This record gives sequence, C-alpha cells and structure tokens, in this order.
Amino acid sequence: MRRLTLNAAALAVLLVTIFPVYWMFLTAFKPTGDIQSETPTFWPAAPTLEHFATAVNAPGFWVFWRNSLLVTVVAVLLALVVALLAAFAVARMRWRGKGAFVVMVFAAQMAPWEALLVPVFIIARDTDLLDSLAMLTGVYFMITLPFTIVALRGFLAAIPPELEEAAQVDGCSRLVAFRRVVFPLLAPGLMATSLFGFITAWNEFAFVNVLIIKDHDKRTLPVWLSSFRDVFGTDWGATMAAASLFALPALLLFLFLQRRVGAGMTAGAIKG
Repeated sequence: MRRLTLNAAALAVLLVTIFPVYWMFLTAFKPTGDIQSETPTFWPAAPTLEHFATAVNAPGFWVFWRNSLLVTVVAVLLALVVALLAAFAVARMRWRGKGAFVVMVFAAQMAPWEALLVPVFIIARDTDLLDSLAMLTGVYFMITLPFTIVALRGFLAAIPPELEEAAQVDGCSRLVAFRRVVFPLLAPGLMATSLFGFITAWNEFAFVNVLIIKDHDKRTLPVWLSSFRDVFGTDWGATMAAASLFALPALLLFLFLQRRVGAGMTAGAIKG
C-alpha cells in the first residue's frame, strides 16, 4: 500500500509537470480555429505544420539561433575548463585561503543574478561592450561558473584519491594520472554540469535585453519568442511552435546525455 501511494503521488507530479509541455507542443500543431475554440481539445483533429513554417520564416530566426548556439556553447566550454581546474585545486590540493574561496563560490552561486543587471550594464557601457556577443558570452560564463565549480568539486571528492596515488606509484605524473584515471571517471559529472550550464545559458532572457540594445542582430532566441506579439494580439500557434523549436536543442541534449549522466562514477575503477 505504501509503494502504491508513492507511485500514485509520483505519477500525479509527473502529469502536473509534463502537462504544460504537452500543451505547448499540442498547440503548435493545432489549426488556428481549434486554438481559439472555447472547447479545448486534447488532440489535434487535423495537425498542421503551418505554425512551424511561420516560426522558421520569421525575421531573424536563423540569426538568433546562431547567436544562441554560439554564446551558449562557448560559455559552457569555458566554464567547464575553468571549473575543472578550480574544483581539482579545491578537492585535491592544500593551499592558504581555500576555505574562503569555497565560501565565495557558494555566495556567488546563491546571489540572484537579476541583482547584477545594473552593475553588468555599467561595466559593459564603460568598456564599450554593449551590443557585443563577447560580453554576453562572458556573462553566461559568469552565471554558470559557480555551480559548475561546486558540482565538479563534489564529483571529484567522490573519486578515491588512492586511484591517483596508485597511478603515480606506477610512474605517472600527477597530470598524467589525472588525465588517464580521474578524467574518465569524471565524465558523468562533466556531462551533468554541462547540461545544466547549457540549459541555464540557453534560457537566459534578462541580460540579453539589458546588454543588446541597438544591434538586434546580436540578440538570442529567448528574445525572438516575443516577435509573435503585436498590437493586435498574440499569434499563439506561432508562439507555441517557436517555443517548441526553442526547447528542442535542450531536450535532445538531455536525451543524449541522460544515460551517461546517470552512470556510476567509479564503477569498475578497481579490479579484483
């Protein structure tokens, strides 16, 4: 009975969570008449791709798509490299100020990023980096870095240091031991943190509106979603189709990484 209750509660949470996503995709395939009907339908009677065509042909779609992909991928890769080095230093080395560094990283992670909009705008203005994808990439790097350091530190702490010591006894240097022994075991952690960083940077909306003011060709996809609203109302079919296309890369990345993210970190690391 207890397991049945827990399964029912989990199913209810799943349905509540997944229903808005299902409704978004459903509306994207509905004809305009069905969307505006007073009687809701939970399956399109005559599915259409008209809204997707409207979204893809909207001005700036491919430019915004390229901008989003560029700044997100570069920011996540930079965050992974810097966070990996920082996490290794925190988890494996002893140095003065390590405790204060960890506290500052946690403080940066807990700080609301919206509170930094004005300071970041002033910095970008004074350094002549407004309307710059480089500045936007730097901001996304700043946003994803603290969590990446904290997460990779936890993954590294879970890997026994004796594995590195055994490799060093066999003649490996510390760098070679890390590359050949620790790094393969750290792959699930890298994938999990890269997935989080990708979703965070891909969905970011506020900083784009603050930093990209005049050059609209430097904006990203979250801003593009607002292009289907005008003084006459909102084209909900095109908006939902655009939102579906916007969510597709993150969804595909998650489906590709989910098995590797859930893999055991040190499974098979020690033989017999």
